[in-house]
Amino acid sequence: MERLLLAVPCYNEADNVEELYQRVVTDIDFAGLGLAHEVLFINDGSTDQTGEIIKALAHKHEDVSYISLSRNYGKETAMVAAFDYFHHDAMIMMDADLQHPPVLVNDMIKLWRLGYEDVYAKRNKREGESWFKIKTSQWFYRLLGAISRTPVTPDAGDFRLLDKKVVVALRALRESQRYTKGLYNVVGFRKVAIDFDAAPRLHGKSKWSLFNLINLASEGVTSYTTAPLRLSTFLGFIVSGFAFLYMIYLFVKTIIVGPTQSGFPTIVILILFLGGCILISNGILGEYLARVFMESKNRPLYFVEEKKTNDEQRDSSR
Repeated sequence: MERLLLAVPCYNEADNVEELYQRVVTDIDFAGLGLAHEVLFINDGSTDQTGEIIKALAHKHEDVSYISLSRNYGKETAMVAAFDYFHHDAMIMMDADLQHPPVLVNDMIKLWRLGYEDVYAKRNKREGESWFKIKTSQWFYRLLGAISRTPVTPDAGDFRLLDKKVVVALRALRESQRYTKGLYNVVGFRKVAIDFDAAPRLHGKSKWSLFNLINLASEGVTSYTTAPLRLSTFLGFIVSGFAFLYMIYLFVKTIIVGPTQSGFPTIVILILFLGGCILISNGILGEYLARVFMESKNRPLYFVEEKKTNDEQRDSSR
């Protein structure tokens, strides 16, 4: 019998995990689909009762496992823990807040059995999200798609079914500065979209603050493309071109009109403009250099504080 792993990263989701599990076992027809399943909760250093509730679920239900990380590493790293644990035939990655409807998994599995290896859920609507967040997300994906050589899938997040081949490929990518939404396209494989309407969060508030979203966007650009480095080069050529044209203008003006007193505001503006261009270029170089520095340390991506799995023998041998 084919085995399916449902991986759920959690950070302060105490009000949602029990309802999520109930929806998973009632909305997904595991028996009719002929699938053995395991629900893996990755507790990403939660500070509320999420860990205790997950432990209680694992003690009560044989199909529930959990991995508790030693601190909050972020969702990207929590997903790596799920990839590392994976030893099934396919994986479903989904959020704990029930914005990803479990009933959609039934259709994902059917598409997987047709031969697709990455069945990703594409959002049509985003209930409960502000206009600003929706629009900035759209603009970001357009920008990333325009500057990247690898295709970018807009409105597609981490809610997807991944075949074993895809998970093994993703597990081989060990960079610490991760943008998993881009890595799905880096590894390739046969993909197909399935549309859905994202529901509002069941309980609580989104953990993605404006600062976190800006940081994720920065990670996405610098981890997925080297276009900003080229942009600084182009900016240097453009500034040099304007400076050369301005020099010709002053030369011709001096021949025709005669020498004139140079304007102090013009000099100040040019200095500030050139200084700004240099600082921007240095900042871009610094972002990439910082990522090289972090990768050179070769630290483990995460540490596990506690876990309970349905494959203890396998775990003890790792």
